[in-house]
Amino acid sequence: MAVKTTGRNVAAVDGFTALGKSIGIKKGKRDFAVIHSSKICNAAAVYTRNKVKGAPIYVTKKHLEKGTAQAIAVISGVANVATGRRGIRDAFEICELVAEELWLRPEDVLVASTGVIGKYIPMDLVRKGVVGIGKKLKRDHHAAEAIMTTDTVKKEIVVKSGNFTIGAIAKGSGMICPNMATMLCFITTDASLSSAELKACLVNSVNESFNMLSVDRDTSTSDMVVVMSNCTRKADKKDFQETLTIVCKEMAKKIAADGEGATKLVEVTVKNAKTKNDARSIAKEIVSSNLMKCALFGNDPNWGRILSAIGNSHAYFREKKLDVFLQNKQIVKNGVEASDFDGKLISRLMKNDKVNIIIDLKIGKEEATAYGCDMSYDYVTINADYHT
Repeated sequence: MAVKTTGRNVAAVDGFTALGKSIGIKKGKRDFAVIHSSKICNAAAVYTRNKVKGAPIYVTKKHLEKGTAQAIAVISGVANVATGRRGIRDAFEICELVAEELWLRPEDVLVASTGVIGKYIPMDLVRKGVVGIGKKLKRDHHAAEAIMTTDTVKKEIVVKSGNFTIGAIAKGSGMICPNMATMLCFITTDASLSSAELKACLVNSVNESFNMLSVDRDTSTSDMVVVMSNCTRKADKKDFQETLTIVCKEMAKKIAADGEGATKLVEVTVKNAKTKNDARSIAKEIVSSNLMKCALFGNDPNWGRILSAIGNSHAYFREKKLDVFLQNKQIVKNGVEASDFDGKLISRLMKNDKVNIIIDLKIGKEEATAYGCDMSYDYVTINADYHT
C-alpha cells in the first residue's frame, strides 16, 4: 500500500481544494484554514469526551445531523471554549461567512477552533479574513500549517489504495490524552461510502489510533476528527477501513512524536492479553505514566516503572507470567529481571528518536499498541508560558 506525504494532503483527492492564510489572530503566522469540496459530501465526525466542550463542537454536531457537509473552516489561536452564548453565535457566524464566500448553505460548513481557552474569537478579523477565499482555494495550499498551535511540524499524509485516495491533515502537540486531545484531524476521500459507513469506519480507526495516544494525560475541550467523502470512486468497505486506520495511526504517531518538549516517540505494544480492553488499558497506562515518560527522557531502563504502570491499569494479568522487552531486548522474564539484563546497553539504545516497549502477558491472543512520548524540561517551559 502506497503511503506518502505531499503538500496537497487533503487536496490530493480530486474535487477538494484548501487554503491556509493569516487573518491576524496569530501575528505573522497562518491562523485560518478552509477545506472545500466541489460537491456535497457524505461526512462523519468524532469528538472530545471532555464534558467542557468548545462552541465549534456543538455547531459542527448540529450541522452534521444530516450526514453531509461541503466545507470545513478552522480557526487557530483561539479555542472558543467557555465563551457562552457568544461563542456559539460566533461559531455559527463563521459558517455563515464562509458559506457566503463559497456559495454554500451555512449548514454545509463545519467549524473547528484550537488555541487559548476562555477567549473570544476576534470576529472583526474573521469577517475581513474570509473575503475572497473562494478565489484562493487550490490544490497546493498551507492548511496543515494554518491549524498549528504549539506544533513544531506540519502533520499531513496521503494514502492511495487501489481505486481510492485518502488525504489528511492534523494538529496536536499538548493537552493530548484522547478520548480525544487538543488535536484536530481532517480527512478527505473519494471512496464511495454512506455517512453511516464512514462513521462506523472512523470510530473503529480512531479507537486504534488517536484513542491510543497520550502526551500528558490531559483531554482537551476541542478535539475533533472529521472525514468527508465526495463518493466519486468505488471502494470496498474492508479496504477503506484498513486504509483509514493506517492514515489515523500515522497521524497519531506524528502527534506523539511532536509532543510538547518531546525528544522521542514511544510505541507500547501489549500482546497475548486475555481481552482487547486489557491490552489497550495496559498500553495506554504505560505511555501515560509521567514517571515512565521521565525515565524515557533520561534514557533510564527502569523496568520497575513499567510494571508499576501495568499494575495501575486495572487490566487482568499474571505477574509471574509477563515478559517485558525494551528496544527489542528482554528486560523482564516471568515477572522478574531478566538474567542477562544490561542496563548500560539498553540505555544507549534508548537514545534513539523512537523507543519501543513490548509487553507479553502470555495469557491470551489479544493485542493493542499505544503511542506517546517522553517528558522533558521543555514541556514545563512551554506550558508555563503558553497563556502569558
